Amino acid sequence: MEYFSIIQALCRAAMAEPSPALRKQVERLRDALSKDGEEKQAASLGGILAAAERLKEMAPSRIERSRATLSGEVLGRNTPVPVDRETSAPLAEIIFPAEINADSPLFNPTVAQAVSTIVDEWTNFEALSVVDISPAKTCLVYGAPGTGKTRLALWIARKLDLPVILVKLDGLVSSFLGTTARNIGNLFTFANRYRCVLLLDEFDAIAKVRDDPQEVGEIKRVVNALLQNLDVRQNIGLTIGITNHPKLLDPAVWRRFEIQLEIPKPDFAVRKAIAQHFMPPVQAPDNHLRLIAWFTEGSTGAEIEALVRTYKKATTVREEDRRGLLDTLRQFATLNAARIQSERRALLFDDPANLFRAMHEDPVLAFSMGDIGDIAGKDKSTISRWLGRQGGKSGDGEVTHG
Repeated sequence: MEYFSIIQALCRAAMAEPSPALRKQVERLRDALSKDGEEKQAASLGGILAAAERLKEMAPSRIERSRATLSGEVLGRNTPVPVDRETSAPLAEIIFPAEINADSPLFNPTVAQAVSTIVDEWTNFEALSVVDISPAKTCLVYGAPGTGKTRLALWIARKLDLPVILVKLDGLVSSFLGTTARNIGNLFTFANRYRCVLLLDEFDAIAKVRDDPQEVGEIKRVVNALLQNLDVRQNIGLTIGITNHPKLLDPAVWRRFEIQLEIPKPDFAVRKAIAQHFMPPVQAPDNHLRLIAWFTEGSTGAEIEALVRTYKKATTVREEDRRGLLDTLRQFATLNAARIQSERRALLFDDPANLFRAMHEDPVLAFSMGDIGDIAGKDKSTISRWLGRQGGKSGDGEVTHG
């Protein structure tokens, strides 16, 4: 091959830090050369690939180097967790990286980029230390229930290859005076001993505003204990707090978190991606995914997942019991009225002409008459007539232009 020496040099430089996609392309080039009888050149690329693999196996990963800089002991599967002295109930659950779903949570590009910076900081721990900077060690994640906050925190821990000490803070609350504050102290002492991500779920259960007139003096002592322990932990590991009710948090709690990440409800593109993610092994047409995304405006990822489950059931039961998409949406809206925006829900049970017109004219959905016909089981001419129905009724019962 002419200019092979240049190609060889490019491949050698690229394989110094290869991505999976880049490695695949070099492998394809090697295989193509071999198929064409260029065995010597194919062997040369094979040598470059093998050398890159050996270097990868010998060199510690960025995450491994970052873990090495963390103080603390390794948390094992047999490590006993602290318990409530009065009830003997465990104060935390240990979750190891291998037990966490490897799929990245689905968010809009802005949130996804913000999340990636958290992971990048920790995987570049050493580079930051050179300029006397450390990654953010405290993060508060808040938003509506079902938006993926806990899943996000667990996914970050998996990316960092660190075990999670998962604490549901409402479980630390005890009816015994002083026990709740003691539980918090014991929990933080335990977490500070190990390399881990400390995940404080349902954070508002304890971190409430201290001047709440509905609370007794005990809550003030509990919040003070929490603040003191957060201060001590600021330079130890990564701490993530999660809440559905940010307005309940004491202002002093907010100041303890370097990152304050709001997880919004998903937009149209993310809702469609969520529906597509949970759809396999069912193969749903694109216009079905788009309509599901449209009807779930204002819904959370958990609510979209519930609708997809309903859709999958409706498409896999006996042939005579199968429902069309619109019937499935009506069934779901009836059984889950609060999960569908009232305006969209009303359209489902309105005159089909109004529903089809909304589907056709909405700039986000932008359904063609063919799309509507496919979903409604009608031909395009019928849909066209229905879209023209407005104003008063004609003598034959059809709605005509006024």
